[in-house]
Amino acid sequence: MNTVEDFPEVKYATDEGLLALGGDLSAQRLMTAYRKGIFPWYQAGQPILWWSPDPRCVLFPAQYKPQRSLKKSIKKQRFVFSFDQTFEEVINNCAAPRVNSTGTWITEDMKDAYIDLHHLGYAHSIETWKDDQLVGGLYGIALSGLFFGESMFSQTSDASKAALSFLISHLTTWNFQLIDCQITSPHLLNLGAVEIPRTEFLERLDCALAHAGKPGSWKNIPVEPQ
Repeated sequence: MNTVEDFPEVKYATDEGLLALGGDLSAQRLMTAYRKGIFPWYQAGQPILWWSPDPRCVLFPAQYKPQRSLKKSIKKQRFVFSFDQTFEEVINNCAAPRVNSTGTWITEDMKDAYIDLHHLGYAHSIETWKDDQLVGGLYGIALSGLFFGESMFSQTSDASKAALSFLISHLTTWNFQLIDCQITSPHLLNLGAVEIPRTEFLERLDCALAHAGKPGSWKNIPVEPQ
């Protein structure tokens, strides 16, 4: 494990994926980290911890097929979706403690850092609305042809899953190569995520960085009912 001055090669990460500690959450450092397949993840009171796990949990937009039950739920709920309309509200909801949990890894410093990235056109929110109320969503980083998913929340059944499905449909149209889900969980696997070796992830990351993606703010993309 190393302290952050310049990031070490990811091959030096621990078996759990921990690569380095310390540094800051400046936009420059965060963008450097993401381009190298590294992300911050830590609890309040800890130094900033930087990770590059092996294997890596990812979603392939071109291969994603929403479950039939989700399609029915989206149609029944009559959701409306938008991009970048309420980024701060989305990240605040993602930071709220979950059921049977009192803590969160989205610290105040993390929120401030990603709000700065949002203003710079790198961090984006996807919102799910029902009856003009925000009921779910997610946020992440778009860098060239790769979307780094950070967190999602839901206040009604399938609202976050629907936001992900909506996002993937656009990423496919925009020729995004990959969604980085970072750390594997049963929930992500149920959504269609898979694990790939870190070496493969880094190769795909390099390839995705050569694609144009969708730079800048997504705020002017029309709101869409489903």
